[in-house]
Amino acid sequence: MSSLNRRAFLGAAGVGGLMLATGVPASAHGRNVSTVYIGSFTSWGPPVGPGFSVGTVDSVSGKLTLTGGIPGIVDPSWFTYSRDGRVLYSTIESDPGKITAYTIVDAQRPKVLNSVNVGGAHPTHISIHGKYILAANYGSGSVSVLSLQADGRVGAVTDVVKHTGERAPHAHQVVTDPSGRWIVAVDLGADSVYVYSLDNAGKLKLNQQLKLPAGLGPRHLAFHPNGRYAYILGELRSEVTVAAWDAATGKFTPGQVISTLGDAKPPENYPGEIEVSPDGRFVYASNRGHDSLATFVVGEQGKSLAFASTTPTGGVWPRHFTLHPAGNWVYVSNQRSGTVNWLPRDPGTGKLGTSAGSAQVNNVGIVSFK
Repeated sequence: MSSLNRRAFLGAAGVGGLMLATGVPASAHGRNVSTVYIGSFTSWGPPVGPGFSVGTVDSVSGKLTLTGGIPGIVDPSWFTYSRDGRVLYSTIESDPGKITAYTIVDAQRPKVLNSVNVGGAHPTHISIHGKYILAANYGSGSVSVLSLQADGRVGAVTDVVKHTGERAPHAHQVVTDPSGRWIVAVDLGADSVYVYSLDNAGKLKLNQQLKLPAGLGPRHLAFHPNGRYAYILGELRSEVTVAAWDAATGKFTPGQVISTLGDAKPPENYPGEIEVSPDGRFVYASNRGHDSLATFVVGEQGKSLAFASTTPTGGVWPRHFTLHPAGNWVYVSNQRSGTVNWLPRDPGTGKLGTSAGSAQVNNVGIVSFK
């Protein structure tokens, strides 16, 4: 699918983001309640999303309740946090793309600190690496490095690297490997995973380009807690590729490939997100089209996956999901239905139940706890 067609295709349905974060004082809401930050697209639709919203989540009932927000935030599509948890960062998925910093010292009343251009278009993912913040720019097929100031504000761009491939590059994710030594970028258009080193001046140097099968469309990856394997989600083939990771050399070696659908054959399907349970025993992936979460059982200390089941997400087009920190709920952002659904989860067996409730958030697209 071409860049233009894919963006128009997704945009027709709308996209958004949800960030769930702890931090509400027990005296204010009770010990089981966490603050929720919700981002949604304001330029896609109809219906368009509200932008940046705030709410609460009850960890016992799973219920999400909207409580407020920040007006005027355009297209926040991903969130990450400072190391001390006092600053929240969001992408502004526009052209030119931006990163905006917010103080969340008062968790229910976040305030904008500053906003800086990333030197690329349509950033879809950001993450923290030491004194830098990294951005994966889908529209320009590039990865940006920006400095962070002492007070948490976003500083200047220190480097931008552009990917190349047989198809137009579209960087979709950028993370730090578990060892903390390497920068890993996943590019859907280039069918590649790039591994970089980052020097003290904030400059990237390519260490490996893992070329995957043409048309796989790698979107995101998730590392196993043991740091020896990663699971690469293919958006265009509904597949997960298990890759061995060598932190000493900074290189991946691809291994097992497994479908996210089992025996199901929906007319269309584009997986959106992948996550590993904290205990490393289960892997989950969302199926946009089949409208389900796939569950895999991890074997051989991370080397292999066995397909277990798919569970309906309770809505349409699940772009993203995340496990509650306690492990007993999974929150799913169902893009086309504009709902955040919470599904019960058995931490012991990894099994998911049907949706126990939902909150309406137009163009919602990403769910993540602090």
